[in-house]
Amino acid sequence: MQRRLLKDTTPLQRGIIRRLLLILDLSTAMSEKDLRPTRYLLTLRYTTAFIIEFFEQNPFSQLGIIGTRDGLALTISPLSGNPNDHIANTQKLRDQEPKGQPSLQNALDMARAALFHAPTHTTREVLILFGSLLSSDPGDIHTTISALVSSHITVQIIGLAAQVAICQTLANRTNPSLPLSQTYTVALNEQHYRDLFMRATTPPTTPQSTKEDSGVQSSLLMMGFPSRIVDPSPTLCACHSRPTRGGYLCSRCSSKVCSLPTQCPACGLTLILSTHLARSYHHLFPLRNWKEVRWARASASNQNCCFGCQIPFPERLASSHRRQSSGAGGQNHDRMALGTSRGQPKAPKAQPVASKDGVSESGRYECENCGRFFCIDCDVFAHEVVHNCPGCQSREGMLQAQADGAAGDGEIEVLVEGQKD
Repeated sequence: MQRRLLKDTTPLQRGIIRRLLLILDLSTAMSEKDLRPTRYLLTLRYTTAFIIEFFEQNPFSQLGIIGTRDGLALTISPLSGNPNDHIANTQKLRDQEPKGQPSLQNALDMARAALFHAPTHTTREVLILFGSLLSSDPGDIHTTISALVSSHITVQIIGLAAQVAICQTLANRTNPSLPLSQTYTVALNEQHYRDLFMRATTPPTTPQSTKEDSGVQSSLLMMGFPSRIVDPSPTLCACHSRPTRGGYLCSRCSSKVCSLPTQCPACGLTLILSTHLARSYHHLFPLRNWKEVRWARASASNQNCCFGCQIPFPERLASSHRRQSSGAGGQNHDRMALGTSRGQPKAPKAQPVASKDGVSESGRYECENCGRFFCIDCDVFAHEVVHNCPGCQSREGMLQAQADGAAGDGEIEVLVEGQKD
């Protein structure tokens, strides 16, 4: 059964152009089997899924991967916007075994060096997957934390063992405006681990204190929207220096790149497609949660099929109808007589049947904007994939078609009058 998660849909200012560095714990603690098959292999599997989802939700952001083991930090995949390179570099770790002890200080210093020159209009984020209970550092890690705070780098941590005091300090100092539950959480099981990991795909909010302290003001960012071309003969691309026929020409300097989104290697212009911009737009104005429909509302409506997939809704069973009419929320005459008779205790006040975990008792979910009913599968698909309501979209399409039709009728009348004249 699909899981229906109710999220906060308040429109907030978010940093949709992100620079995120993922730090993986590659120490011997990752060989534990409390998460099947092991912490190490499960982390590599979830990392691959995270890379795909991250670039799906943040098409013109950049991601880098750092590993730490034997008290050292090593670059697994440099900061870039190519998900294929990140996945290929992550898969190479399957041939290696976790060993040694991690070093948070060395990994954070490497992450800070990679994010230090990031533009001011981008976020500077670090996500740590930490399975150890200690950190083998060469110096004072509190100095590194202070440097991260001064560089406006935020750190989020997902623990695979118990909570560690230095991780709490790191999360609190780099995220002063957020509660610890949002920045440092220990995974309880495999599904909880995945949920915490995928939560990082949503762009973070921009705190007012951060904007005031850094002096960053909202400004326009120049971007190019090139069209795809196919050359009659192969030519070298500017990104890999490989001979290719297809590609995209930079809107400013006409340099050819292989894929989008990317940054032009020649002039530095950000090159994207309009669809990439549209995919990031839903983070700023998320689709509102649909409310559960009770049987009374469902019976009064004539919507018997899901508006999205047209699958019929389940019918109300007679037993549940009798139970609700005589139990929760019903007006049963015998119970009223019992409660009002002299010498008998009054019956407790009837309570409505509550939905568990946001699941509707009637299997219907209603969009408060258009009033259409949907099933739980369409609810999850609309909120997690398309980020649009089919009912609202169809209504806007009908209004536009009616407006176009009215305009067309007016043009015909003018032409007829012209012929009469």
